[in-house]
Amino acid sequence: MTHEQLKQKALKNVDVKKEYDDLDLEFQLLNEMLHARKGAGLNQSQVADLMGTKQAAITRLESALSSGLHSPSIATLKKYALAVGCHLDIKFVHNKVAVS
Repeated sequence: MTHEQLKQKALKNVDVKKEYDDLDLEFQLLNEMLHARKGAGLNQSQVADLMGTKQAAITRLESALSSGLHSPSIATLKKYALAVGCHLDIKFVHNKVAVS
């Protein structure tokens, strides 16, 4: 069974689907952070040096997002963005409303 098949099977469970959907924003943020870091050609240790922290803190930051147990502050996200040569852009997007 492939990863995608396993995921689709698990998502048929209502409770699993709810938890998965609840973590969607964290997964999107983590994906953006990892792409930015890798795009900058940096590893966690280098990002930590640029942020003035330890590599373990970057590992915790990236790991916590995937578990949904921790939400980093905007200040931390700004520091991370600057370290990887980016800026932080936060916006509100209107929900799509179904037309009947």
